[in-house]
Amino acid sequence: MSKEVSEEGQTHPHGKDYVDPPPAPLIDMAEIKLWSFYRALIAEFIATLLFLYITVATVIGYKKQTDPCGGVGLLGIAWAFGGMIFILVYCTAGISGGHINPAVTFGLFLARKVSLIRAVAYMIAQCLGAICGVGLVKAFMKNYYNSLGGGANSIAPGYNKGTALGAEIIGTFVLVYTVFSATDPKRSARDSHVPVLAPLPIGFAVFMVHLATIPITGTGINPARSFGAAVIYNNDKVWDEHWIFWVGPFAGALAAAAYHQYILRAAAIKALGSFRSNPTN
Repeated sequence: MSKEVSEEGQTHPHGKDYVDPPPAPLIDMAEIKLWSFYRALIAEFIATLLFLYITVATVIGYKKQTDPCGGVGLLGIAWAFGGMIFILVYCTAGISGGHINPAVTFGLFLARKVSLIRAVAYMIAQCLGAICGVGLVKAFMKNYYNSLGGGANSIAPGYNKGTALGAEIIGTFVLVYTVFSATDPKRSARDSHVPVLAPLPIGFAVFMVHLATIPITGTGINPARSFGAAVIYNNDKVWDEHWIFWVGPFAGALAAAAYHQYILRAAAIKALGSFRSNPTN
């Protein structure tokens, strides 16, 4: 999610007023020699740790309330997830790109925004951060953690695995599609009158998806979030259904990357070129 738009007033070949970065190499061994690479891994680790700590603590805190009108409610849980993503993407976008989610990293890898080495390293850092974040919640709230489900994702009663998988695919599609749209350099060229603060729509996407899917799966859309909670809670039912929270988000990220890169973005390039060749239309 780095800044890709050119400085105002610059002119680029083919009439563009934005810069498309070259595709990331599939395997870039030079990256592992750079401090910036390890700084990005640290940022992803800490961001995911903080994300899981705040959000899972919110879930446990809500569930321990005995008053039906007490606590933050499901709306508050959705705000916790969306708000933390907004904050953490804002804080880390300039360091690591602010992925904080293996599904986002996977989608950006498919679009050649990051190399395979960086993508795998990010996913490992995110999963480790998630485990540590949920571990802190268990350490601080140990009297309630295990008895209240540990904030782990599982299929709610009344829903089957197919429904849960579909919910995870669609939810992740919304998120990753928003990431691509909010960070697209062409957006400034096409919609210069619309100021975009990328972390804001991304956070709202997470918020809205949680409103829809908390009653179905507790809302995964982030394999690191689901994996960290599953490792610390370590329940048979959670592990039996855990594949859904990897397959669903990765399938949703694949669909979002293909839709944005090869349908919407290609159409935007064509439309922008047509406008520049005949601006009176």
